[in-house]
Order: sequence, then structure tokens, then C-alpha cells
Amino acid sequence: MKNSEPWQLSFAFADNPQGNDEVAEEVDGSISEAASLHIANDKGREETRPSEAALATGLLDKVASLATLQAALTTVARNKGAPGVDKQTVEDVVAHASTILPAVSDALLSGNYVPGAIRRAWIPKSGGGRRGLGIPNVVDRVVQQAVLQVLEPIFEPTFHPSSHGFRRGRSCHTAIAEASKHVTVEQRRYVVDIDLKNFFDQVNHQRLLARMSQRIADRGLLRLIGQMLKAKVVLEEGVCIPTKEGVPQGGPLSPLLSNIVLDELDWELERRGLRFVRYADDCNIYVGSQRAGQRVLSSIRRFLARRLRLAINEEKSAVTDPWTRHFLGFRIGGTWTGRPRIQLSQRTLDRFDQRLNALTRRNAGRSLRRIIIDVNTYLRGWMGFFHPCTHDVLRTLHYFDGHIRRRLRAIVIRQKKRPRYLYRHLVALGVSKASASKTAFSRRGPWQKSHSHGMEVGYPTARFRKLGLVNLAALWKEYNPRVADGSA
Repeated sequence: MKNSEPWQLSFAFADNPQGNDEVAEEVDGSISEAASLHIANDKGREETRPSEAALATGLLDKVASLATLQAALTTVARNKGAPGVDKQTVEDVVAHASTILPAVSDALLSGNYVPGAIRRAWIPKSGGGRRGLGIPNVVDRVVQQAVLQVLEPIFEPTFHPSSHGFRRGRSCHTAIAEASKHVTVEQRRYVVDIDLKNFFDQVNHQRLLARMSQRIADRGLLRLIGQMLKAKVVLEEGVCIPTKEGVPQGGPLSPLLSNIVLDELDWELERRGLRFVRYADDCNIYVGSQRAGQRVLSSIRRFLARRLRLAINEEKSAVTDPWTRHFLGFRIGGTWTGRPRIQLSQRTLDRFDQRLNALTRRNAGRSLRRIIIDVNTYLRGWMGFFHPCTHDVLRTLHYFDGHIRRRLRAIVIRQKKRPRYLYRHLVALGVSKASASKTAFSRRGPWQKSHSHGMEVGYPTARFRKLGLVNLAALWKEYNPRVADGSA
């Protein structure tokens, strides 16, 4: 008979200090032969709600199997992440996996596993304020990932096709593509932009577990999920508080749980014949008129309050032209000819400008080549996300390309320190002495000088191209070759 006392994993590894590069390099190699994640294939799925399948049983045994835990640890190690309350790093757990995983498996099967407390961390929100993250211990993340691997194949096929957040084969890009279709092809020129108020902090645990029990008959697994939801939270000042509601953002299981909660909303919208796109807690419903949008907003407000016990953020929700709204960083509209128009939202432009200013500070104390490398890394990642914009975004991208070059010229001026050093540098680059003198000995500041004739001759676009600076407009054309050459 196994010990019935509650059990929580707690290890201290004095022989494995943080930052061990050798352990980090062995992460994939030591566990890569474990069972791979199940990939739900939803191609060709019908646009109607799937029929209810038989209740799933024996799931806790699958979660506790060593193969599942090994695959979960591989994923957690690949994602890295900060340590939780117990301060154990991913490298610590990977290095001692042969001891930890069997202990976790035994604790899960005996019912003695108790999730540890969650560390609260705060990150700034793009719209202002702060968003609270809940960071579980690494071992708890492994268990959550194992639960995700078992539950995802069960719930994924039942989700609505218009739900795009945190799902395999779907992304922000598929959400934008569907939203654009509703606006341009179906001519739904108004959007009901619904913003849920503190969604991740307001999820009702009892209702979530009841919803899950409709497809899961394994009481042991439901009990485990309930324990994860009720795990205490340790604030930055060290105060430990109980959790009565909400799904903490930061754990591997949170996205699936949030989709399970809001799936009921998705199918309610389907039942009403509404066209919508949802990504996590961002939901846009597309209608044909302002009046229809107001009716939909009122009825959905009542549905959310009565059925899901969630509230709408009245300040951020609205019925308006989709071209004026920020949805996943984009704004969506159509041309007078009926072609889709996808542009960067104002919030995205402001955020890009702020990040660019931070990367190209004139007092950063880095070489020009080092700054260009850092800027390139950001620009490539940024364009990798925003490349679905349509052709008219090129005007904005050309402006940003010129703005980046001007900021780099200002850095060169600052780095030369004295006017005579800048003068010699420009002359060496082939700038005429008169033009170099006018630029270098001007009493204006680096920003004004960066737009002078001497700097533009010394540092033309071709020179920055030789230095390897990424060009946003050219990068967009690489992502959209058919549009760029006029074939689409």
C-alpha cells in the first residue's frame, strides 16, 4: 500500500549549479527518443459541431506513463522558461530526470501528487497597465504538459473552426485571413469587437470542470486539474494567497483550458448564425449594420454574464468599422473594388517605433555593426509576423526603412564625438570637402545633421546594404512574391 499522505516534489541539487551549458546541450539528446506529441489533424473538418464522443477513461494512467512524462519534459526543456517558487531550473530537472520522472509517475498514480505554489510575475501590457503571469515550478510544468498531451486530442476536434488561438494548424495569420473574408467577400462592414474583462482571472473553476466532465470520465484526472487550478499564488513580496477563480497565464495547460471555456461561446455564436473570429479572449463578430451590431453586443453581454459568468470590458468593446479597430496587431478593411486591405494598426506602429528607438539609442556604446545585427534580428521577426499585410503597406515600410537609416547616421555622428573626426571620416568616404565641412561643423545636433547632404552621400542606401541592414520593403516582397510582381 502506497503512502496516502499528500506529496509534492522537492529536490535540491547542489551539484548542478544554474547556467550549466553542458546540461542545456544535452536536453534534446537525453530525451529526444521519448514519445512525440500527438498532432491533431483537423483538415477537411466539417463546419458543423462534432457529435459527442464516448467519455474518455483511463486518462490519468496515460498522463503518468513515463513515455508521456518524457515527451512532456522534452517540450518544457525546449521552451526553457524561468524557475518557479522552488527555484529549480529546467536544467536541474533534465539532469535528474531519471530520478524525478518515476517519482512523479508514482505520485500521480497514488493520488499523492500536489502541485506547488505558482510564482506571480508581471509584464507590461501593450495597451497600458500590467498583466499577471503565473509561473509554475518546472516539475509542475512537466505535469501540465503531460495533461495537455493527453487532453488535446480529445478536445481539439470539438473546437469551432473560427477559434484560432493556441491551436495546431491555426495562428494569428489564419484568424486575419478569415476576418478579411468576412469583411470583403461577405460584405460585413461592421465589427462587434468584444473584449472580456480580466478573462484569465475570472474563469469559474466549477463550471470549467463541469464542462470538461462532459467528455472526461476519469475522476482522478479531473481532481488533478482542479488541484492545478486551486494552486496558491506567491506574490513578488512573498505573500501567499489562495486561488478561488481564474486560469493563471504562464502554464502549458492554460491555453487549452481557456479554449474549453470559450468554446461554449463559439458554438452559441454558430447557433445564432453569426460570423466571427476568435483568438484566445479576443473575439470579433462581423455584421452588416450598426444596429445589428448593437443588438448582438447586448445579447452576447447577457449570455456571457448568465452562462459563463464573464463580463465584457465596456471601455474596450465597441460596434464600429473594422478598419478603425486593432485586431491582433492589424486593421482590416476593403478597397472600393472589393479587394481585401490589411494594414498595421496604430498601436502596432507606435510599438514598432518605440522598440526601434530603444534599439538605436545614440548612447548605447555599441559599434554600428553590432547595432545593425540587433536591428536585423528584430526586423526579421517583426516582418515574419506582419507579412500578411496587403500591398499598400509598402508606403509605411519605405518610411520606416528611411527612418532606420537616418537613426543609424545619427549614431555615426555621435560616435565620431568631435566635428573634425566626423569631417575626416566623411572625406575618407568620398564626400566632397565642402559638403563634409558643412555637415561636420554645423552647430545643429546629431539628428539634424543625419539628414544633411554630407551624411546621405557618405552613408547612402547602398552602403547600409553592404553593411547587411535588412530592408523591410524588400523583406515584405520576399514573403509576398506574387503580389510584388503583380501576378496576384
